[in-house]
Amino acid sequence: MQTIGFIGLGNMGAPMAANLVRAGYVVKAFDLSADALVQAKEAQCVVAMSASDAAQDADVIISMLPAGKHVHNLYLSGAEPLFDVVKKEALIIDCSTIEADMARSIAELAIERDIDFIDAPVSGGVGGAQAGSLSFIVGGSAEQFEKAKPVLESMGKTIFHAGDHGAGQVAKACNNMLLGILMAGTCEALSMGVKNGLDPSVLSDIMKQSSGNNWALQVYNPVPGVMKNVPAANDYQGGFQVDLMFKDLGLAMELSQKSASATPMGSAARSLFNLHKSQGSGALDFSSLIRLYS
Repeated sequence: MQTIGFIGLGNMGAPMAANLVRAGYVVKAFDLSADALVQAKEAQCVVAMSASDAAQDADVIISMLPAGKHVHNLYLSGAEPLFDVVKKEALIIDCSTIEADMARSIAELAIERDIDFIDAPVSGGVGGAQAGSLSFIVGGSAEQFEKAKPVLESMGKTIFHAGDHGAGQVAKACNNMLLGILMAGTCEALSMGVKNGLDPSVLSDIMKQSSGNNWALQVYNPVPGVMKNVPAANDYQGGFQVDLMFKDLGLAMELSQKSASATPMGSAARSLFNLHKSQGSGALDFSSLIRLYS
């Protein structure tokens, strides 16, 4: 039975760790939040006292952190860098969404130490994490991908090998830029329909059966009262925060600049989320963007 050290028990990480326990793994979990550790214990995880404690003697280490600086601190520059702790045959899977260059540089340093490190950002939201139906987008060697696949399949239903180290982060940035664009457009269209007398549920059903159909309409409607079990039904609590969407759109803009890629719609979406964030909505789910149009 493999032991997995899991670090980062937020909205996504906590249900991912719980699914690993259900799959039969021993999960040593750590988070800076005491409440998160209580929930981890309730999910039958072994509560670790520190990140290094979670990683000690683990066969696999999974991290799910907010940004690249946190990942770098965890593995390389913190008080107890995990690269100094993990056993050499361990596999490190970073599921955070970070800079592609950061993922590549960490992987290069891992290779120098005979440590397997891959980037494997996720798509599917909190609902996907809870249901074990996430998509994982892996950057790493073919051998590392095959080594990680059984673990990832315990948390998700679709596992992609995007390419070498950093490729998972590039693909994730492209995906989340499109997600931000689609959510902004969906909010805009639904708001216009409501202001012209349409029922948002009826309009959503119409667009779902028409050429405007998209993921936001299908499973993440931003209008309160249209869908159950989405952040819009809970005053936009939980889910994927505006702060994180703004961060991810920033990663996409960095990639666009480095590759001279034209991203006018991505840039417009980032401006909208920045405006929403500046009005004090950073901690709300990103579907709360519809409040900008009300």
